[in-house]
Amino acid sequence: MLLMSPGEPTSNRKLAWLGIALAVYVAVLMLPTPAGLTASGQVALGLLALVIILWISECVSPAASAIILTGMAVLGLMGKPLTEGARPMSSADALQVMLGGYSSSAVLLVAGALFLAVALKLTGLDRRVALLVMSKVGISPARLTVGAMIVGFVLALFIPSATARVGAVIPIMVGVVTALGLPVTSSLGATLMIVTAQACSIFNMAVKTGAAQNLISLNFMQGAFERTVTWGEWFITALPFTLSMTVVLFFVSLMVLRPHVPPAEEAKRRLAEEVATLGPVTLPEKRLMLVALLLLVLWSTEGWLHPLDTTTTTQLGIALLLMPRIGVMTWAQAEKQVPWGTIVLFAAGIALGILLSRTGAASWLAGVTLGQLGLEGLSVVAVVGALSLFSIVLHLGFASATGLASTLIPIMIAFSQTLPFGAETAFGIVMIQSFVVSFGFILPTNAPQNMLCYGTGAFSTLQFAKVGILMTVAGLLLLLLFSATVWPMMGVL
Repeated sequence: MLLMSPGEPTSNRKLAWLGIALAVYVAVLMLPTPAGLTASGQVALGLLALVIILWISECVSPAASAIILTGMAVLGLMGKPLTEGARPMSSADALQVMLGGYSSSAVLLVAGALFLAVALKLTGLDRRVALLVMSKVGISPARLTVGAMIVGFVLALFIPSATARVGAVIPIMVGVVTALGLPVTSSLGATLMIVTAQACSIFNMAVKTGAAQNLISLNFMQGAFERTVTWGEWFITALPFTLSMTVVLFFVSLMVLRPHVPPAEEAKRRLAEEVATLGPVTLPEKRLMLVALLLLVLWSTEGWLHPLDTTTTTQLGIALLLMPRIGVMTWAQAEKQVPWGTIVLFAAGIALGILLSRTGAASWLAGVTLGQLGLEGLSVVAVVGALSLFSIVLHLGFASATGLASTLIPIMIAFSQTLPFGAETAFGIVMIQSFVVSFGFILPTNAPQNMLCYGTGAFSTLQFAKVGILMTVAGLLLLLLFSATVWPMMGVL
């Protein structure tokens, strides 16, 4: 009798899902081309089905899914014109189309911001910020909850990776709980872990550079509407919504999870000891703080005090951080810790979105899905609500907001352009949907940061869902409220 290794069932499951994904892709290509859809558009839809299965099943790594996507695209597009009336593409032409995503300035911005995250980790500045905040807010359930949210917001200003931010915060939160003599599975442990994950999703929406899905959405929007959003414009637009969501998270987490703490003297002492082990602020930390402050000023004054866009200023900042004596790291140090797979996935997602748009597949898909909902005769607020609900339901099957943005935003853009509201309103509708892409509140599997916190064993799926469902309902109601009041006054809608 053959013995099966522990990892074999999982490997077989992943192989089965990969086979299903490839089979679906081939099946879509073999179907008769629907009316109104080009042959290359049918390939784009097959690729969309392929990557959705790869992303939902997680049968391969994100970077591997990007490589598979590119390879299958070349095979599918060969011999077909990209647009109606164009010449049939060779394999080199098809590859050039799929490599177009790598030339996007948004990819360079994500790469630069990930280098900034590495600099924070190498210098230990992220840990210093987290410990100082937690030691100053005080020891009580309400104060610790606020402290966890403050840490999440500060790190979101400089770290574009939710995984990196939460990975830096989790050990501090676990330390706070154990310093109080409580197990990680206590009500306080569950609260701090859930708040860390949920606040990360909120602050992903708040900061343009806070999440890759924001940048991928903006890249599509800029191509379709020929306008962009500065760092400051994004922040101000999202501010009323994210502030409200933060308040909701504070009260929901305290009411649902009911955390408690024992006498806090021991925790204060332990936190003070942790802060003391940091020692004085080092020269590399000081230099990093200066560069980070400079970047924050340049980002927030883009298009107002200077003409440099966010990507350019970020690259200048990273250049300073890599310079000898002036900087805080070498290329050899940085390249080992940058998640290159994230960059590859990001570029491939942009390439897929561009392909969906250029071949007309996004417009066709928008017409046969969202177009059948009869939204054309509804008010702007009703349209925002219906599209947001559609996005929230779709997100339940996605573990990657970047993947969801790559899939959903081109379709939302194509649909919004068919509505009788004008280009400015259509742009605003899509921008609001780019916020909704970060609604990973309900299941631990809806976002990488959720899974990191879930991995601590601090909370159950049911506890997370109780908070997440209330957060999602509140978020949807707030979207409707601000779409009817604040955002029209701000000129967003």
